[in-house]
Amino acid sequence: MDARGVTGWLLRYEGLDPEGERLRESLCALGNGRFATRAAAPESRADGVHYPGTYAAGVHNRLVDRVDGREIANESMVNLPDWQSLTVRVDGGDWLDLAAVTVTDHVQELDLRRGVLTRRFRVEDDQGRRTRIAQRRLVSMADPCLAALDCTVLAENWSGELTVRSGLDGRVTNDGVARYRGLAGRHLVLEECGVGADGVLALTARTSQSRIRVGLAARHRVLVDGAPREVPPVPVDEPGWVAVDLTVAMAPGRRLTVEKMAGLCTSRDPGIGEPGEAAVDEVARAGGFATALARHELAWGHLWHRCDVRMEPAGRASLTLRLHVFHLLQSVSHHSIDLDVGIPARGLHGEAYRGHVFWDEVFVLPFFDLRLPEVSRAMLLYRWRRLPQARAAARAAGHRGAAFPWQSGATGREESQTVHLNPRSGHWLPDHSHLQRHIGLAVAYNTWRYHEATGDVDFLAQYGAEMVLEVASYFADLATYDPTDDRYDICGVMGPDEYHDALPWRGEPGVDDNAYTNVMAAWTLTRALQCLDVLPPERRREMLDLVDLRQHDLERWDHVSRKLRLCWHGGGVLSQFRDYDRLEEFDWAGYRRRYGDISRLDRILEAEGDSTNRYQVSKQADVLMLFQLLTADELYAVLDRLGYRHDRQTIPRTVAYYLDRTAHGSTLSKVVHSWVLARSDRRRAWGYFLEALESDVADVQGGTTAEGIHLGAMAGTIDLLQRAFTGLETRRDALWLDPCLPDQLTGMRFRLRYRGHRQVEVAITHDALVIGGDAHRAATLPLRVRDQEHRLDPRSSLAVPLRRPSRPRTPATGAPGPVTAGRRRPGSA
Repeated sequence: MDARGVTGWLLRYEGLDPEGERLRESLCALGNGRFATRAAAPESRADGVHYPGTYAAGVHNRLVDRVDGREIANESMVNLPDWQSLTVRVDGGDWLDLAAVTVTDHVQELDLRRGVLTRRFRVEDDQGRRTRIAQRRLVSMADPCLAALDCTVLAENWSGELTVRSGLDGRVTNDGVARYRGLAGRHLVLEECGVGADGVLALTARTSQSRIRVGLAARHRVLVDGAPREVPPVPVDEPGWVAVDLTVAMAPGRRLTVEKMAGLCTSRDPGIGEPGEAAVDEVARAGGFATALARHELAWGHLWHRCDVRMEPAGRASLTLRLHVFHLLQSVSHHSIDLDVGIPARGLHGEAYRGHVFWDEVFVLPFFDLRLPEVSRAMLLYRWRRLPQARAAARAAGHRGAAFPWQSGATGREESQTVHLNPRSGHWLPDHSHLQRHIGLAVAYNTWRYHEATGDVDFLAQYGAEMVLEVASYFADLATYDPTDDRYDICGVMGPDEYHDALPWRGEPGVDDNAYTNVMAAWTLTRALQCLDVLPPERRREMLDLVDLRQHDLERWDHVSRKLRLCWHGGGVLSQFRDYDRLEEFDWAGYRRRYGDISRLDRILEAEGDSTNRYQVSKQADVLMLFQLLTADELYAVLDRLGYRHDRQTIPRTVAYYLDRTAHGSTLSKVVHSWVLARSDRRRAWGYFLEALESDVADVQGGTTAEGIHLGAMAGTIDLLQRAFTGLETRRDALWLDPCLPDQLTGMRFRLRYRGHRQVEVAITHDALVIGGDAHRAATLPLRVRDQEHRLDPRSSLAVPLRRPSRPRTPATGAPGPVTAGRRRPGSA
């Protein structure tokens, strides 16, 4: 990545890099929250270098395979027909193939401010003919069913016929992830394709199992030396593919431009009829490339006004952060609101994780809560609409409430794989990741945080409270009482750390009393009781009837929230789960010498006939996740409620213990490690922040970004700036700020939307915090800056000096806030 753009808005690649091409395709993908297209060269098809891919939010399909003697069904986000397909040739020769000609001056630039991908290069063929080619692409942020491409060809030193072939390619399959390639990947059934009398290309298809219909259309305009020219399109019709040839006589210095306007519609889209006809209508009313570009740039300008996060000094980190904001808005935007979709862990950029929804919304929604809360609301409604499936899952397991799936897709059923492939050993292994029941706690957490940020009581009353109560009901029922210790246990689960799915001395999967799960369950049960107090009395009665709760149920919730077991070891370290201290210490130095990169220790050890279950080693933050999600005050309140004593070293002691035992096998891990050190060790926190920024642009996991971006990690880096380094919270009906910038970060600026205040401007340096109000708002904005209360007049701004020491109260990091003595010393009972 070349970060030399003067304004910090340009992601630039120079030269060809076949080995890195698929990474570039992911990082330069274009989208609008409704669909996205990878930045594959338009002349390419899927091969060892390129992988064209277009994915529409919510378009999934299920196929069945036989794996290791058993039948496996996998639901996947579907690779849709390629609208970009466009190539050229001279005098009936070979079609453009950069591997077969001499290529110079190859530059690819992604303009983040405008949402436009530009590609320029020069080729010389074996006859010495030199040609310059420039292309621009966009997926419209203004018109959610529209994409556009223009291609300009300049003949430098030759005369002859130039033919441009532009098509819609329906021969695509899902083949973008190497470890899935032995499994079925043909999701589309082509229905019709052809060229209309007006030269418009049209293609319709449907998914084989979910029967979602997809329509694409493309219209062309030809310009020669900037002037429109009528060029008769010659249809090219092959099975699964439709195209036209456009031929123009060229001379040295002549410039040919072909504009391609493409429409993509599906039967899931609101406000359309038949998708094929809708796509044709879309391109008919689209105008030319310049018109589409102007509308698209305006829409991006509005988004950046709300969503930009400026870092000082500018440089690679600043550019990468904007790249993360850009891809977040391309994956989830205002165009996603009416689609009934969740947040796919790998965006709309590739086929890794099959486009499933995990818990990444924990990292994503804080960004939207304070900028585009209507988007957060829509993502929470995706969960609410799948409550019936979650209730059914809980009932099937013999429990009350709702058990949300670890991996979710179209319907909300559990989509987690039952077996997974270790590419290092070639073994298919049992997959127990569905035991990550904590996903429901994330749903409840996101719902409550949305309420705190927006004050949207109507959402809570109609939808949110129902989710929170059903999750609380499930975990209260999941907990079993041990009268000997007067404690409740939650057994047979997995925490966020996927390196521990069983105890080595026990035959069945799962661990007991995972600290993250139990603390968040106690927090959720408490919030559920608080949630009922927020509801209007009549709605409270209705909600209790709706979810079949009685007073004795609420009393049990209160009891469980005070008696869940936490385990401790090593003089007051919070144990990841019960009997964690019985596991062996791991030979970190020895394995680093042998393997170098040991981020995927699970695969390394399994190939050796060993297992991470035997060792005190974590793939990613587990216990430490608590210190990101909960403030110190909240965490201590849970410990007090549970009756566990803590002191000023409880948090730093626990943080230090797990920092030394984490392999960082997940891109989310360094986000969390940066967060938990944000107050106690700003130098290390900044280092982890920079490493997290590099996760995708440097493809630190060795090829995974080519299969799709890591959306949670991208959002997490933004949230580190937005909340961890600023101490930003939304609680007690006020904005709380307690900045503590790393030394290397000299300043930052961003805008927020807090409840009725649609534009709150925040600027922070090491010396001062300046916050400006919303001039269109009459009410004052309640603020709390470093424990001092303020009331901001919306017509003015407030400047607060920051040089005095900050009491590290907000994030539950290595330097804890006020300590409240509990009733008992840390222990396992």
